[in-house]
Amino acid sequence: MTAVSRRRFLVLSASATALAASAVGGLGWLRGSAPNVDGLRVLSDQQYRTFAAIARTHIPQGGAFAEGAVDFDLARMFDGYLADQPSADQRDAGMAIHLVEFGPLLFDHGAVTFSNLTPEQQLAHWSGWGTAGKQMRREVFWSFSRFLGLTFYDHEAVWPHLNYAGPSFARLSSRPAGNP
Repeated sequence: MTAVSRRRFLVLSASATALAASAVGGLGWLRGSAPNVDGLRVLSDQQYRTFAAIARTHIPQGGAFAEGAVDFDLARMFDGYLADQPSADQRDAGMAIHLVEFGPLLFDHGAVTFSNLTPEQQLAHWSGWGTAGKQMRREVFWSFSRFLGLTFYDHEAVWPHLNYAGPSFARLSSRPAGNP
């Protein structure tokens, strides 16, 4: 076994650090900048942009309903939801969002991030997560899918499309007294 001199070790360490920094910088360059979003409590501007793209892809305007995720700002609702969650859950959600953002690079071997794909490419990529061979991708898809569905269908504007009159307690409490 050959001993490495202190000088050689420092040169190798500095080179490895520079290489790692340039790789991270390169990923940041690929991701691009995100517009500033006021009032976020947990998500960064980048994470908000990615989750908004996931939401738009999952529940598009003019899909099954005229309304879509963008009409109710489900990404901001996710930020609000996360604000009340333990820090470990916030961290995991952030990591899941980053995984989706860099998913095209990791799983499709492309040179573009999720937020920078066209809407058609986003749909194709995101749809693959629900049936992916890797359990982690399926778990991210179904976790985000559940949140998006629960919050979207909770909006009163969507209820008429479902022939849903609203929560039964609200209907019962609005009836005149003595009228069953």
